[in-house]
Amino acid sequence: MTIGKLYIISAPSGAGKTSLVKQLLMQTAHVSVSISHTTRAMRPGEIQGQDYFFVTIPEFQAMLKQHAFLEHAQVFDNFYGTAKQTVEENLSQGLDVILEIDWQGAQQIKQIIPDSLSIFILPPSIAVLHKRLTDRGQDDEQIIERRMLDAVAEMRHFEEFDYLIVNDVFENALTELKSIIISHRLTRHRQQIQLKPLLTSLIA
Repeated sequence: MTIGKLYIISAPSGAGKTSLVKQLLMQTAHVSVSISHTTRAMRPGEIQGQDYFFVTIPEFQAMLKQHAFLEHAQVFDNFYGTAKQTVEENLSQGLDVILEIDWQGAQQIKQIIPDSLSIFILPPSIAVLHKRLTDRGQDDEQIIERRMLDAVAEMRHFEEFDYLIVNDVFENALTELKSIIISHRLTRHRQQIQLKPLLTSLIA
């Protein structure tokens, strides 16, 4: 069986990463998203086990002691982590797995799984990023300004990623994201495994 590919997708808050990944899942077969654990509060409309696994700080710390995470990081005042077991199971079943994590987590994953591919989503401008954060209506201006400062700090790490996508026109960004995943499914190594019966019959 073909082993799946691990993709890291990072972006500053408000760049549209979550929307792009949701559409990718709807339009592309054999892709899964690893659901992170977080200690932050659940936002309106979010569902436990679907958007995140919402846990307490003591629960998160207990998982850390058990080495249950592939990566973990602190963002603002909250902790986030990617569970090791789920990722490994999905990859072994041939699914491509997406990790929606920040640059800190991306660095950790790259050290553990060097052949993973990383994608960074950029906004078309600082002004557009600020407008998207404001239009969400989730945070007051003080929090938005803090997110803007963190966004600039995060974007300074773009050179650590394999691919860059600018989310200006959503459909164009989605096409580029799908193209990255599809192109890697067509590499000779993966196709040789996937098409083994056909290749055997063709060259026997």
